[in-house]
Amino acid sequence: MKYRIVIIGGGESGVGAAYLANKKGYEVFLSDYKKIEEKYRNILLENEIDFEEGGHSLEKFYKANEIIKSPGISEESELISKIKLKKIPIVSEIEFAFRFTSSIIISVTGSNGKTTTSSLIYHILKKSGLNVGIAGNIGNSFSFLIAENEFDYVVLELSSFQLDNINHFNSFISVLTNISPDHLERYDYNFENYIDSKFKIVSNHTKENYFVFNSDDKKINSELKTRKINSTKISFSTTDNESLNKGCIKNQAINININNNNLMIPIENLSLQGNHNIQNSMAAATVAKILNISDNNIRESLGNFKSIEHRLEHVLTIQKVKYVNDSKATNVNAVYYALDSIKSSTVWIVGGVDKGNNYEELLPLVREKVKAIICIGIDNSKIIQSFSPFVEKIIECSKMSDAVKNAYRMADPKDTVLLSPACSSFDLYKNFEDRGTQFKNAVRKL
Repeated sequence: MKYRIVIIGGGESGVGAAYLANKKGYEVFLSDYKKIEEKYRNILLENEIDFEEGGHSLEKFYKANEIIKSPGISEESELISKIKLKKIPIVSEIEFAFRFTSSIIISVTGSNGKTTTSSLIYHILKKSGLNVGIAGNIGNSFSFLIAENEFDYVVLELSSFQLDNINHFNSFISVLTNISPDHLERYDYNFENYIDSKFKIVSNHTKENYFVFNSDDKKINSELKTRKINSTKISFSTTDNESLNKGCIKNQAINININNNNLMIPIENLSLQGNHNIQNSMAAATVAKILNISDNNIRESLGNFKSIEHRLEHVLTIQKVKYVNDSKATNVNAVYYALDSIKSSTVWIVGGVDKGNNYEELLPLVREKVKAIICIGIDNSKIIQSFSPFVEKIIECSKMSDAVKNAYRMADPKDTVLLSPACSSFDLYKNFEDRGTQFKNAVRKL
């Protein structure tokens, strides 16, 4: 009998795993509780992969030798609980794909900055002429990437959900950008459970591996005092403390010293500005130094990198009002970075599915910079309650087009209209990309 794999979830991750498993000769069955998007259904049909949509056939799950769970499905779901009772092994798509690659893997996680950092690392390696791919929480799933390509290096952006259900997955270099409360609704509203997921990125490290982390992050520092991590630890910081960190800021320049080889890049030469982006650039440069990329290639790449869509993306300036799309800011910490980077009076568009947010850390920035708030979630009560004592104008809109029109009326010349939601998007939009695209389209129609 063939080894039977059942895959739960018919999106990028699940269909990628099904495609790879089918290609490797496994018996594959995929199941999705919802309707499968046409482009993914076509892949299943073209490759004659057995699947169902609109519900789950439990009897088929119970015949599996192994189950691959898409990251969007909660560990606490009724379906997963039933499977666990049958003691059928459950792994992540990342874990499964890892079995079939010999690429050198650089993985990046963190509450914020992981997309930018992953993209910067990929950009540096690509511009340096290396055979490199990028996947995970960005672009293609890991499974699709390795099923179709053979890369010497793979950069993986990994969410906490993707790190859940890994057993043997390991990366040559693992990067942890920061840790702040996020996705707590998936972790029993327990911050420690979320932290444990993030640290799985180094759970299989040996002394041959590298752990690159942001030592400005207090939570990471406190965790390192109690966790046994076997890898070579390399920290970076935006302070000037060279004695503690391989990477630091000195004389308005990034300085990274690895293997007695010092790289210096003036901050003004970086294409991405703002404290959080300096940290992202430092993380990427540190990885590049470990991989022996030339200093010139690192400097040039960090100087010509173009910013990421939906992450502090300047859309247009209309009548001296700047419109910024930060739809990817799905937690409070990301919004903190956004508001901190904006120097003008701001009309802030915020809201969506609350993930256990505590808005207290935003209050000083909101008091200083936010002149009006436009809420775009189905339930905005927590946002209104948190900010109404400090912001006089707070309105609610159910459509992005209405939110943008109202922002246009509220903003004065030299103001900024900022979409930075602090929440996930699934109440009104397909995903954060859909939300950001609707914002950009509405701005262009003004």
